Amino acid sequence: MSMAKAHNLVLFLILCTILQFSSSFVAASPSPSDHRFNVGDVIPFFVNKVGPFNNPSETYEYYDLPFCYPDPLIRKKESLGEVLNGDRLMNALYEFKFRENRVDESLCQKKFTSDEVANFKQAISRDFYFQFYLDDLPFWGFIGKLEEERLRSDSGGPEYYLFTHIQFDVLYNENRVVQVNALGDPNRALDITKDEDIDVRFTYSVIWNATRVHFENRMDRYSRASLLPVYRQVHWFSFINSIAIIFLLMVLLAILYMRHLKSDLKKYSNSNEEDKEVGWKSIHGDVFKHPPHSSLLFAIVGMGTQLLILLCVLWFLAFIGTLYPYNRGGLLNWLVLLYAVSSVFAGYSAASLHGQFAVNGWERSVGLAGILYIGPVFVAASILNIIAISYRTTTAFPLGSIIVILALFVFLAIPLLAFGGVIGYRFRSELQPPSSSKRYPREIQQLAWYRRTLFQMFIGGLVPFSAIVLQLHQVYASMWGYKIYTLPSILFVTFITAVVIIVLVNTGLTYIQLSAEDHEWWWRSVLSGGSTAIFMFGYCIYFYVRSNMNGFLQLFFFLGYNACICYAFFLIFGAISFRVSLLFVRHIYHNVKRE
Repeated sequence: MSMAKAHNLVLFLILCTILQFSSSFVAASPSPSDHRFNVGDVIPFFVNKVGPFNNPSETYEYYDLPFCYPDPLIRKKESLGEVLNGDRLMNALYEFKFRENRVDESLCQKKFTSDEVANFKQAISRDFYFQFYLDDLPFWGFIGKLEEERLRSDSGGPEYYLFTHIQFDVLYNENRVVQVNALGDPNRALDITKDEDIDVRFTYSVIWNATRVHFENRMDRYSRASLLPVYRQVHWFSFINSIAIIFLLMVLLAILYMRHLKSDLKKYSNSNEEDKEVGWKSIHGDVFKHPPHSSLLFAIVGMGTQLLILLCVLWFLAFIGTLYPYNRGGLLNWLVLLYAVSSVFAGYSAASLHGQFAVNGWERSVGLAGILYIGPVFVAASILNIIAISYRTTTAFPLGSIIVILALFVFLAIPLLAFGGVIGYRFRSELQPPSSSKRYPREIQQLAWYRRTLFQMFIGGLVPFSAIVLQLHQVYASMWGYKIYTLPSILFVTFITAVVIIVLVNTGLTYIQLSAEDHEWWWRSVLSGGSTAIFMFGYCIYFYVRSNMNGFLQLFFFLGYNACICYAFFLIFGAISFRVSLLFVRHIYHNVKRE
């Protein structure tokens, strides 16, 4: 009875978690029917955050700067994804009524102290921007401007100007809001160069204009940066470059298979016993021997399989329109939930693969799969969270969000991981190698430098990386800049291209390794396939050096999150490379005629 109650309790917690996330998705992605207004209706408006333009990870709450704020100050209830994204939406004194213009509307009168003026000066010197939301449409603007000394005739040093008047230009189609822009009026900017108390009057204007753009297309403006001719040329050049590399690799692999592999098989079937003990044919009793550190190897393959499935589901959601640009927290909501749910695939893959080689010990492989990725990510996120808290940025995770994530992991991810492990072990398929494994493996001779692991990792990573580097630059520019990337189809084609190249390259590398009578191909296939992610991380460092990002916080956030992303791709590419190499090895040794 107690077991049944515990089982029902787990199911109840899982159901509550899914319902909570479902409500978060609805809150983050309202339906079009929620955006219809009559003339004079108040439109939902929220202020979000401010931060330096060059450091996208360094964001602060809007009212951390001494702007005018309402009383009471009300925080919008946010989903988990919005919190993880650093969004902190709050109400404001600005008022928007549908199709009602406002000209020089007074916001507030405020007296700034010298310290508050100094805060604004520091923010203006770092190109601080603000982000607002009107009817779930994000828009941005700068809080002021800096006139450098070299731009003026006198030499009195830089001058700081605070925008005290903002003009909002709102476009509508029938009874719906389609677009909004905010522009600080430079003619009404207040000179705050001197650190002294000053009286400030903030005003704003709202101008409404009709447009022919339909409501359903109002998000298209955020993707125009991705559709400029220069980016189209980059996409096409990258695509042609990838196709050329794939074609060359297929030709080389075809030559390898037709001229060498088939020739070896033919010679093997017609040769005597002495000739058979040469090349890759001589190690047929060693290639299927239980690999060293097998539990860790199978855990890598299991976790890589989970992340691959997770990535494919995210692309599917993007294709059907569930994920779109500036869907507040939508991507992170789905990412957290899908990671927990897809843990069942990691457990299943690790246990079923372990069960093909050993009867006992599959639990260790499943346990390693459960912590192999989330463990390092948790450590990295904890360090970054401590840094964010010390800087008092919005990227710091509140305690409530941390508890929700831990509860999701404990009550959903771990049970599904264990369930997948049990199913994978129960329904495992036995590995039937073409030849029996020897008790003592053959000694591996000293290999030339180009046949060793490091060089094969270099080749296995460089070739796929060269095919995706142009698209990778666009992805980094979208993640760490303000170039909005909204072409999931291009990203999907790029990923498939990288996978195909990894498959082709590592099949050839595995054959070269076996030809050198080196039977330890298990780990090398994982390392050679995953090494593409090492090149990706190296390029992210190059991207940071060439960018305008600066500061301790931004550096750690950039390196930390990119390390987590590249580590995920290391596991994905490594798992794919291992599975393909295993199929290749089984295929060629299955065709060997044995007496």
